[in-house]
Amino acid sequence: MNTRLTWAPAEIGPSDVGARPTAAGLIEYLEGATDLDERLVAEKALVFRGFGVTEDTIAGVMDRLLPNRLAYVHGNSPRTKVGSNIYTSTEYPPEFTISMHNELSYAHSWPSRLLFCCVLADMTGGATPVVDAQLWLESLDDDVREAFAGGVRYTQNLHGGFGLGKSWQDTFETDDREVVDEFLRSTEATWQWHDDGGLRVSQLRPSTTKHPVTGAEVWFNQADQWHYATLGDETAKAMAEVLRAEEMPQSVTFADHRPIPAEYVLQVRDRGLELAVDVDWRLGDVLLIDNLLVGHGRRPFQGSRRVLVGMS
Repeated sequence: MNTRLTWAPAEIGPSDVGARPTAAGLIEYLEGATDLDERLVAEKALVFRGFGVTEDTIAGVMDRLLPNRLAYVHGNSPRTKVGSNIYTSTEYPPEFTISMHNELSYAHSWPSRLLFCCVLADMTGGATPVVDAQLWLESLDDDVREAFAGGVRYTQNLHGGFGLGKSWQDTFETDDREVVDEFLRSTEATWQWHDDGGLRVSQLRPSTTKHPVTGAEVWFNQADQWHYATLGDETAKAMAEVLRAEEMPQSVTFADHRPIPAEYVLQVRDRGLELAVDVDWRLGDVLLIDNLLVGHGRRPFQGSRRVLVGMS
């Protein structure tokens, strides 16, 4: 049997490591742990459960697990910044599934680690599914993998303060165009400022990558999330009536500008969700993942849910 088919995140509780069942106890354990880097690569994802971490104490935990926390610059998901490079998880309506993805895989640089912490869990549903990204790649049909081998081209249309999607100010966390220009020059992107204050950004990215430690080749792109076909029939139809493909807030093609068939991205989306393992949140849980080895998403929910995220 393929062991990846039975993979699940490793769970670590206070009794497993001889720590107090508090956030301070978790911090003390992390300060003395010397094998966490190796264990994260081996396990791909770790769940710290039973330590009662809160919104007031998560920064101390992140300081130990996410050295050099990153700002969510050039991110395309709606989030709220709540602390020093601490954000809410993607703020999509609760009735929707967020499909599997590796954070910022469409960008020139991406975080190697993500940390999630559940600080409100008064809900039904709302699990964070995680998927082995190597298994995800292997699950795709040969013709789909071959079609994506040349990479993908992402395009963003960011408005200047009013319009569909995100503004460039929110995306780059600045109101200064020169700061944006400087950032984009370092990313091998092409971009154009429009007379209406908007910004169009295009970048070519590979569809897979190799983990620097294990050498495993993994699926590592967000073509399915950027493709109109995953908006749903009615939403896609409504947007197509008012916008050309190149005017969408975000869109994706193959590297040579050929359209990606809808059935390809739907296969990618569905296979990832089918193979995913759900992390069912308990209040105070912390989930740490290797962002190359593991994709993540969100199940729909009813009620109140608040999950914070940091990146490193």
